[in-house]
Amino acid sequence: MAASSVGGDKPTPQERVNVLRLGLAELIGTFLLVLVGTAVATAATLGKQTAGAAYDSLAVALAFGLVLAALVGALGQTSGCHVNPAVTLGLAVIGKFPWRYVPVYLLAQLVGAVLAAFALWAAYGERARTEAALGATAPAQGVTNLQAFMIEVLIGFLLVFVVTAVATDPRVPAGSAALAIGFALTACVLVAGPVSGGAANPVRALGPMIIAGKFPSVLSYVLGPILGGIAGAVVYDKVLAPATTPESPSADTDTDADNSPPNERQDA
Repeated sequence: MAASSVGGDKPTPQERVNVLRLGLAELIGTFLLVLVGTAVATAATLGKQTAGAAYDSLAVALAFGLVLAALVGALGQTSGCHVNPAVTLGLAVIGKFPWRYVPVYLLAQLVGAVLAAFALWAAYGERARTEAALGATAPAQGVTNLQAFMIEVLIGFLLVFVVTAVATDPRVPAGSAALAIGFALTACVLVAGPVSGGAANPVRALGPMIIAGKFPSVLSYVLGPILGGIAGAVVYDKVLAPATTPESPSADTDTDADNSPPNERQDA
């Protein structure tokens, strides 16, 4: 990015345009993530069929994971494809993302999620809003707010832990991020779905809630993924990333053999 024009205090026109582009990328990415995932969740709730039986819980998890993998591949080189405040804040806390861009990303993500809920309402009709709450997450019957919060912390940890590893560690093979992150979100939804619905993303929960006008256990879905995500980012970056893979014994033996005198190698 170009340097600021006045001692780093005032952004240049090029920087302003770039920030708008980054925000637009996050808005579009979040819109598509929330739209695809909640559309499948809504169809499952309403019993809508495509060919054969209606969607089930596995379809919901796969929908979120597959679309996220596709979006990481499409937008990773632009905005980084955070599409999740937990990711943005987690990376900012460990110094892998500039704090000055955080407000733009968070606003873009929320707007994208709200627009996705509007689009789903328009496409699926009033029943999607009144009967399925536009795919909004909610604690399952008998699940307390504390239980929902705890599971959201755990899956927030898992998702951002994986994002931090594959997106910030140069040792990770190029091109592996999309699949790893997509699989991680699929696992999150599968694990937490029966308890909290498996948001792992504050705006994925907030967007449908705002348009549906229902806010069950809203703090669990906002604070849980953020706190878990920050913890996941810190654990990987500060605790695990400095570790190095130990040399295998066979490699050590080969090295010793190569460094030994010629006559010793012949005797062996």
